[in-house]
Amino acid sequence: MKINNDIEEYDSLGDDHVGTSSNTPLRLDAFKLSNEEKIDIIKDDVRHIMETLGLDLSDDSLNGTPNRVAKMFVKEIFGGLDPKKKPSASTFENKYKYGEMLVEKNITVYSTCEHHLLPIVGKAHVAYISNGTVVGLSKMNRIVDYFAKRPQVQERLTIQIVKELQEVLNTQDVACVIDAKHLCVNSRGIRDIESSTVTSEFGGKFKDKTVRREFLDYIKLETKF
Repeated sequence: MKINNDIEEYDSLGDDHVGTSSNTPLRLDAFKLSNEEKIDIIKDDVRHIMETLGLDLSDDSLNGTPNRVAKMFVKEIFGGLDPKKKPSASTFENKYKYGEMLVEKNITVYSTCEHHLLPIVGKAHVAYISNGTVVGLSKMNRIVDYFAKRPQVQERLTIQIVKELQEVLNTQDVACVIDAKHLCVNSRGIRDIESSTVTSEFGGKFKDKTVRREFLDYIKLETKF
């Protein structure tokens, strides 16, 4: 039957880690409902899932789970879907004329695989070469966190971070490398707890092998305090 073939195809896409676009797939009416309205709907859906699994939601430990999960989805782990939460990344004139690359490494990534809704946990390393403007260091972390807080594939996340910084800084000279563990691989399916996924996106001068090599050498440096 066609429906069974479709299910097998969708399962295969998830296991093969296929993405469809560098933009997060959103419906045109994605922001029609308020956050509170979304929480109310998701709460009922989570309750239905748990009841379908056979759980007794009258138990004190489980009774509040649907509401907790709904609030977590909307306000926390998928909060990056809300354009109002996009960090304002003010830029400043590069008055000190720093002309080398700036690298922010070991930025913590907490995201969620859009194929199985399981965690992606790892580190992002971001760099840029100033084109006359600079951005506050913490804003780089906030941009990573914003795009991570949504259903994602790692390839898309890497591209979105680079594109956003290119726009903010008005330069193509931006790079990002992410090394992360996917619990959809580590805790289910093949259940390989040792493997991690590395993705990269290099723009402008970072496409040059020498510049790219310099960036990769920087992120290997061990930082101790």
